[in-house]
Amino acid sequence: MIKAVIAAMTGALALAVTPPVFAQTDIQKDNKDIRQDRRDIHKDERARAEDRREARKDERKGDYKDAHKERQAAHRETRDIHKDRKDIHADRKDRREDRREGEKK
Repeated sequence: MIKAVIAAMTGALALAVTPPVFAQTDIQKDNKDIRQDRRDIHKDERARAEDRREARKDERKGDYKDAHKERQAAHRETRDIHKDRKDIHADRKDRREDRREGEKK
């Protein structure tokens, strides 16, 4: 009898201590996406700066073919930065209830 009561109390305590699992809300998801996009922007900016430095170094050495490749890589990084900034803008817009598209009040 005592063992059964202790087992029941232990089971109830375990359920009470376990935090409920909630689905991630849209706002939390948008905030997470914004943080990831900002992290990507910073990474791309560092890569773009490195590509530009290498392009200038190659031009000083007279290696214009490699400099052109580095400039193209910097251009790709710039496109990625712009894409991530657009994503941030869209996530911010989705986060605001009064700016959501397709929803009627």
